[in-house]
Amino acid sequence: MDIAALLGDDASLLLDHHATAFPKDWLTLPGPNFIQDIFTQSDRTPTVLRNLGTLYNHGRLGGSGYVSILPVDQGIEHSAAASFSPNPEYFDPARLCDLAIAADCNAVATTLGTLGIVSRRYVHRIPFIVKINHNDLFRYPNTYDQRLFASVQQAADLGAVGVGATIYFGSEGSVRQIEEISAAFAEAHRLGLFTVLWCYTRNDAFKTAEADYHVAADLTGQANYLGVTIEADIIKQKQPENNGGFNAVKFSKTNPKVYSELTSDNPIDLTRWQVVNCYAGRIGLINSGGEAKGEDDLAGAVRTAVINKRAGGQGLIMGRKAFQRPIDEGAALVHAVQDVYLDSSITVA
Repeated sequence: MDIAALLGDDASLLLDHHATAFPKDWLTLPGPNFIQDIFTQSDRTPTVLRNLGTLYNHGRLGGSGYVSILPVDQGIEHSAAASFSPNPEYFDPARLCDLAIAADCNAVATTLGTLGIVSRRYVHRIPFIVKINHNDLFRYPNTYDQRLFASVQQAADLGAVGVGATIYFGSEGSVRQIEEISAAFAEAHRLGLFTVLWCYTRNDAFKTAEADYHVAADLTGQANYLGVTIEADIIKQKQPENNGGFNAVKFSKTNPKVYSELTSDNPIDLTRWQVVNCYAGRIGLINSGGEAKGEDDLAGAVRTAVINKRAGGQGLIMGRKAFQRPIDEGAALVHAVQDVYLDSSITVA
């Protein structure tokens, strides 16, 4: 795979960048000893450490400190028809697990029902992460709110190694969501499961006439910081597309150094600010693979992976790009992303 060719005009911008705004020496970076170096110093129980070890040591990236996760919770928010009609075989949960196995992923993250209906067939073959809350857009008119669909105990009962959840930080329901998921994560740790938090921003005020700041580095960075505060073991975040959200929407507090010294316009530095807010890398940042767009999916996924890795991130979580195409093509796309993390020539900037 010619990574430079896939990056096109951005090849030098991304592959040759030397990050000085927030140097890598100030970060905890992914690596084979990540659990030993970080989580054995924490309050996580031995069973949580064992299940984290199951995640980090499984699949093609096993033992590298990086992770590749297949997420399939879009059937609730985007509707099953919108999610699976491009490749209808994936209405069958077994085929989704087959894809995660074919793609050599570290884990599959999806709904309680999807994993529960096939758990005895697959739980020993691919680590399970149960997503316990969702945004159900079957309500009319649409309202955007994360609600619990499953319990941590149900996830533990079917053999999951971890639980995942989403919080819409900045939304009207964010206080309730923080309280619910904080309690759920505490229960997960008591039961020995690790925790993954989708840290999304959501507020109409974050979109101005000039730009959409839902994916601004400073706003998503603060969402990450709130996520690690409630003891997420992994943070999942959309890669930033701009910066200056606090200044544009004129709320909360920030510092001029964030924009003049600690970040730059380079996508690697913007993503690094997300890593910085994950306790300077002590909690791993995984970025989303983004919306499926057809022919450009390979280039887009590789670009996202290069930025994440060079920023100090810990991997990618990619769903629709993979499961909206035949299983061999989806697995090949995931393998291409994994190749970025296995390529020793692509270093942390």
